Amino acid sequence: MPDWSYHTLFRPLLFRLPARAARDFTLGAMGLLSRLPGGTLAIRTLGHMESHSLLESELFGLRLRYPVGLSGGLDSRGTAGKALAQFGFGFMEIGPVTVEEREDRRPIRRDVAREAIIYPDASANEGLDKTIRRLSRKQGHRLPLMLRIRPAPGTSPEQAADEMERLMRGLAPYAAAWYADFLNEEWTPEQTLLHLERIRRTGREAGGAKPMLLYVPLDYPDGRLESLLDAEAIAAWDGIVIGDAVCIGEGDVIGKDGKERTLRKLAAVRRILGGEMPVIAAGGVHEPRDALQLMASGADYVQLHSGLVYAGPGLPKRINEAVIYEKVRQMPQPEFPSFWQHWGWMCLLGIGMIVGGILAWIVAATTVMLPYDTLYLGMGPADLGLANPFLLPFMSHDRITLAGTMISIGILYYSLGRHGLRKNEHWAKTALAASGIVGFSSFFLYLGYGYFDPLHAAAAALLLPLFALSMRGTANWPSYAPVNTVNDLVWLRAQRGQFMMVALGFALAIGGLVIAGVGVTNVFVPQDLEFLCASPEMLAQINERLIPLIAHDRAGFGGALFSNAIAVLAAALWGIGEGRRWLWWTLLIGGLPGFVAGFSVHFYIGYTDFIHLLPAYVALALFVLGLVWLYPYMMRKPAAFEGSIGATPRRMA
Repeated sequence: MPDWSYHTLFRPLLFRLPARAARDFTLGAMGLLSRLPGGTLAIRTLGHMESHSLLESELFGLRLRYPVGLSGGLDSRGTAGKALAQFGFGFMEIGPVTVEEREDRRPIRRDVAREAIIYPDASANEGLDKTIRRLSRKQGHRLPLMLRIRPAPGTSPEQAADEMERLMRGLAPYAAAWYADFLNEEWTPEQTLLHLERIRRTGREAGGAKPMLLYVPLDYPDGRLESLLDAEAIAAWDGIVIGDAVCIGEGDVIGKDGKERTLRKLAAVRRILGGEMPVIAAGGVHEPRDALQLMASGADYVQLHSGLVYAGPGLPKRINEAVIYEKVRQMPQPEFPSFWQHWGWMCLLGIGMIVGGILAWIVAATTVMLPYDTLYLGMGPADLGLANPFLLPFMSHDRITLAGTMISIGILYYSLGRHGLRKNEHWAKTALAASGIVGFSSFFLYLGYGYFDPLHAAAAALLLPLFALSMRGTANWPSYAPVNTVNDLVWLRAQRGQFMMVALGFALAIGGLVIAGVGVTNVFVPQDLEFLCASPEMLAQINERLIPLIAHDRAGFGGALFSNAIAVLAAALWGIGEGRRWLWWTLLIGGLPGFVAGFSVHFYIGYTDFIHLLPAYVALALFVLGLVWLYPYMMRKPAAFEGSIGATPRRMA
């Protein structure tokens, strides 16, 4: 459920459901997908969240791959933990956990205008025993678990401390760190500090010296918080967590408005405790700019809750990309590799495909058949025209569409090599590798009916070394281009555009597989035979080698279309970003030859059957709508973030 499908399709449907039902359905569906064979791979593939050393940090011995965590209240029963772990989170909060189960079936409500979720009781949870049973089962991921523990409301400080001890002793085997949610406005600062020290000692004894972080509710009074922070005992804690919920008369609200409260509390923490104590901020992060502002104000990590609901599941990835850019923009950009190191070979491969496609188009539009085709059949074009006047136009239509696809592939390869592989971007190399492997492998489809095409074989032999040379080395540079940090209307429209381009990629892939499958099996569809005014038996009577020759053309076109689809799909899934003008032009210019070839030859020869051309009409509509909706987003320059989050990750030990 990436952002392009979430905002275009799923969110409008889910927001028509009651909030609790929508949440349970979504988490259940993601959890089910993650448990299916290949489910987590599918989630990772759609999101393609790359890890990079610039994002990694160490928090008291805990290696965190990303600076973004998941708030425990979003998936309080751990239904979709395995799926959510693929979104780009570095750690997960579990909790709040109380000794006894707290269940509240009152409706959860959304305040869409304020981008907020109103829980009747944000501390509702399964209780200690059920949480232990859940955590004792395989989690399906290796993210560190931050156990947020809290006493039941209404207890005395002594009873609360007893409950905290019981929680720590029961949950110790599963906790990577503790969030001690103990602050209560009803207790005096002296009572609070006394029992906080007791809890900290118990945590050291029961939890094996695991980090102890003090959890500060977002609505905890600022004056009382500052008096606590001034106490010498607080300096012995390992870190501070600023929560995300504000208690109101009708429940607890978690939403975008929490950022301002979080910023005030961050300022107090840094002013009193200095810059060394780690701080995790969980309130009001709904777009990457929010996370950057909190980090620039003193947060080392952020956690997501309501932002994941309103901004979409791609938010952690977008934050990670924004953090990377904020770090690399303060560093000198390395020199690009030489043309001959790897990317230049891909450009040459693309040029070769373009030249080959142009030559194939010229032949298909004139003589149609090549000398070895005539030799294989023992018949020339004139003989075929006398036997069936529709045969040569039909063969021309297959070969021109193949030529247009070859030119499209060449344009995509050249541009992805020139702008992606040259910058050592991982997604571009992955796209080119997948497409190239499919394309070269599809050569064997030509042999399905026993026809060996020497020209195709020679072209493959010449181009394969270029592909192999272009795949040398690793592509692991961070992107030095600015990234989107706001959820404005242009960004939302771009999600529709990306949805259309992804749908186009899938549609082309399905079309390529179907055409290749038909080519190596039945060869013709009913509309083909209607155009030819002949049956397969009649064609075989003209020449027994005629159907293998046509099958070779169809299988080759299907394989090429599938290879093209892989490149388009990968670029649509992973490459689209604000300000990436080059990719918008690549998709436009790369798509035109295929559509021009397909439509022009069909109308020229009179093969205009609506059912036959319907997939092409749908693909053209997706292509046009995708480019129109993406244009403002990919053509504008991303807004710069005014602030600094540091050039290197902080390492706390």
